[in-house]
Amino acid sequence: MRPPVSRRVRTVSLLLAAAALAAGCGVKGQTRFQDARRTGVVNSQPADLGTMPDGYSNYATKCDHGNRVYVLFHEDSAYGGIFVVQNDKTCRQQ
Repeated sequence: MRPPVSRRVRTVSLLLAAAALAAGCGVKGQTRFQDARRTGVVNSQPADLGTMPDGYSNYATKCDHGNRVYVLFHEDSAYGGIFVVQNDKTCRQQ
């Protein structure tokens, strides 16, 4: 037979688990430019945004140096994707 776990141990365990969960929430939106080194060249042109029905990823697209860049995102989730069309005819050379 297992010895009973004290109420204090369960409470501390639950508080630690809740703190760990809260620490991981919302970090994506607060960390800026920590994914790669940057040059002085910045493309601050607005992107075209497309919203899909609930449950599907949304997207943004814009031209950058003659290439069309698509970025997929799902609200503030930790996953996403990127796709580039090189020398897209709809993009002016920037």
